[in-house]
Amino acid sequence: MSALTGLTGRKALVTGGSRGIGAATALRLAQDGADVAITYVQGEDAARDVVRKIEATGRRGIAIRADSADADAAAGAVERAADGLGRLDILVNNVGVGVLGPLDGLERADVDRVLAVNVRGVFLATQAAAAQLGRGGRIVTIGTCMTQRVPGPGGTLYAMSKSALIGLTKALARELGDRGITANIVHPGPIDTDMNPADGPSAQAQTALTALGRFGGTDEVAALVAFLAGDEAAYITGAEFTVDGGHAA
Repeated sequence: MSALTGLTGRKALVTGGSRGIGAATALRLAQDGADVAITYVQGEDAARDVVRKIEATGRRGIAIRADSADADAAAGAVERAADGLGRLDILVNNVGVGVLGPLDGLERADVDRVLAVNVRGVFLATQAAAAQLGRGGRIVTIGTCMTQRVPGPGGTLYAMSKSALIGLTKALARELGDRGITANIVHPGPIDTDMNPADGPSAQAQTALTALGRFGGTDEVAALVAFLAGDEAAYITGAEFTVDGGHAA
């Protein structure tokens, strides 16, 4: 796999890498040859399990406890990852929180938390990573299919926060392009995770919105992230990619 994606010896940080898409991405990058650091807030046991799986591939794994809602922690995690791994070549901005509900039911605390994690935390981690990345560096951010299509009410705050990451990605491509650093964003659709299981109460409605009639797997998102992090994607930047089963079709 490493020959395909060109990740042998690369050093990566996956934020929110203790479960779901983040965990699958961390493991895929390790399988393709990268040493990988992950961040987590809760679930230390899950984070340690991901590290063990990374190490089982023969690569180095590091778990860093950091709450992306804390401005200092968001940037500090990048520096800790670079120090622990020796440098940083790849940043995967995976961490995010979703607060869904009617517009008139959203509290200011909800707004502050979602924007702190999904927007400010991502920006600060990216800013810190940009100071660490050398030529050939990669920034891949995880968005959502709800930036492409919002199928019903209740997603205003979440969709707004993730839409900001599209602008961040396109601007980064321009700002970092002369350094040979690429920035891209991946929009997952309904993905089978513990937060949104394929047999959950809303699964049937979500499945009906896709063209393929099923949930995606975390490994399907991770495969695209790994490609974008590798050598073969060196001429791809400022781009949006969907892994949504046709949700936006």
